[in-house]
Amino acid sequence: MKTILQINASLFTEDGQSSRLADQLVAELRRQYPGAEVIVRDLARAPVPHLDAARFGAFLATLESRTPAQQAVLNYSDELIDELRRADVIVLGLPMYNFGVPSQLKAWIDHVARAGITFKYTEKGAVGLLAGKKVYVLATRGGRYAGTSGDYQTPYVRQFFAFLGITDVEFIYAEGLAMGETAKNEALAAAQSVIHGLAGRQRVAA
Repeated sequence: MKTILQINASLFTEDGQSSRLADQLVAELRRQYPGAEVIVRDLARAPVPHLDAARFGAFLATLESRTPAQQAVLNYSDELIDELRRADVIVLGLPMYNFGVPSQLKAWIDHVARAGITFKYTEKGAVGLLAGKKVYVLATRGGRYAGTSGDYQTPYVRQFFAFLGITDVEFIYAEGLAMGETAKNEALAAAQSVIHGLAGRQRVAA
């Protein structure tokens, strides 16, 4: 049985365009895998606290010196990591805010990238510990940035997942959403077409 982790990063929760596209892809995957478990992590409805000195200190504290408050921080981080570890497929709804990823997604990243848990340091550098997963990124933008020097999201997200050992990352873009109704509708229709094509390709591969 497949486990799908859907991460919605839009401030508008399920009403965000990226969340809607993520829903459509998850629906296609569920048709392919009727028994799939779906975990939804909505980062606007349940915001992950931003990393501060106290939370980072909890990650560094030894078991012997750890306070109850620090243990609670670790337990919360472990819950997020467990969702990620259990997932065979990760579907990320990713809007672009001011050229970068939403701050709530960065907060999630800061809680799941933990040395010795999701990656480890070796004499040759960092090695990811979560290999063997597939990531789909539904990237929505008001303007058009894919393939340009203004797209800071794509390399950042690829690098983050690669850092955890996940290198099979596929982007589906819906761009120009703020450039008039025609451009918006065409972009969303094109992304939906890609989603349906991916689902069909997965069935052939299976």
